[in-house]
Amino acid sequence: MFRAHGWRHLLGLLALLALATPVLAQEQSHPVWQITVEGPLTPALVAYVERSLDLAEAEDVEVLILTLNTPGGRLDWMQQIVADLRASPVPVVVYVAPRGASAASAGTLVTLAGHAAAMAPETTIGAASPVDALGGDLDETAERKIKEDVRALARGLTERRGAAATRLAEAMIEDARAVSATEALAAGLIDFIAADREDLLRQLDGFVVEVAGRPVTLSTAGASVRSIEMTWIERVLTRIVDPNLLALLLFIGLQALLIELGSPGGWVAGFIGVVCLALAIYGLGVLPVDWFGLVLIATAFGLFVLDIKAPTHGALTVVGVLTLIAGLLVLFSSPGVAPFGQLSLALVVALGAGTGLFFLFIVAKGLHAQRAPPVTGLETLLGATGVARTDLAPAGFVFVHGERWQAVADQGMIEQGAPVRVVGIEGLRLTVRREPDGA
Repeated sequence: MFRAHGWRHLLGLLALLALATPVLAQEQSHPVWQITVEGPLTPALVAYVERSLDLAEAEDVEVLILTLNTPGGRLDWMQQIVADLRASPVPVVVYVAPRGASAASAGTLVTLAGHAAAMAPETTIGAASPVDALGGDLDETAERKIKEDVRALARGLTERRGAAATRLAEAMIEDARAVSATEALAAGLIDFIAADREDLLRQLDGFVVEVAGRPVTLSTAGASVRSIEMTWIERVLTRIVDPNLLALLLFIGLQALLIELGSPGGWVAGFIGVVCLALAIYGLGVLPVDWFGLVLIATAFGLFVLDIKAPTHGALTVVGVLTLIAGLLVLFSSPGVAPFGQLSLALVVALGAGTGLFFLFIVAKGLHAQRAPPVTGLETLLGATGVARTDLAPAGFVFVHGERWQAVADQGMIEQGAPVRVVGIEGLRLTVRREPDGA
């Protein structure tokens, strides 16, 4: 009896261990995820962050590391990311990296929104003064309102970090101040300076963060790190905000549509034009562009088309090229475009010259077609050769250009089967002359 009871107790203990082991393993196997936000903030990057946060919550991730390197972006996009980070049930660590990276302008508030913040050596943070939609200075009233709103947000995000961190954050907004990683750590604005990801995980192990009002102790020692990549759509929508790429898309789209309208019936040129223009319109909606430049570009293409129709022999095309170059330079002249990239002057000139040469080629072909001899009608029969189908004494029939014609010989009789040449036309009757044999 004792032995039977002993086995039952042993089996019960093993069953409890079997049930407990997966739970313990699950508690110790929470992964660490990493996402990378690089470049200006865009709607595609906002969607990438939101998608990653949802996935991290569903997979019960230990911590999500957001590696950040940004020159900033629009205020509303920054506010959306900040709200998403603060509402996340998964601890988020914002890590400004690699060396030489920055969390400038709107990136400053994104960094402060993390449950923990870290920077790599030789990185910077700050210069968070708001600007208008075109990247210029705000008027006095708007500047005061927006700065007060952003400063209030910064105070809320740095409240737990102490008075020195709050003062530094406000100076970044009010006076566009920027500081190094060492200065940010000294003021308590960030929690760590980490040389790389492994160093960051080592320092995060055992660190306590506050998530949704409750303390959470991070366990990152020896954790596996999984990178969540952007989808191809997010990657495309992030890359096309470069001014140079937008200029190419705009011109490819416009020229493809002109080709489709000039020779309707196909679909390849039209499809390419619509896709390129759709991407260009999306990118122009993200960039703080000067829309007068788009008016100049449309005017330039109008001049190109008009030059094909009007007998100006290329004069309007030259004016169109100059208008085109001016339109591009005006379109991307806003100071706010700078974080997204600089428009290449060489590219602008190349696009203008290439487009001008294309339309000059069309104009030249049109002039050549106007000066070419006719290829249809009775005039095309003059000088044509054929064969007499009957004796011409002097009237009869000849075969010319694959057709049977009434004809009259202008110099004596021509026998059937002799070669003839058309020398005149009277109504629908041809005047022919015998062609020497072998000519």
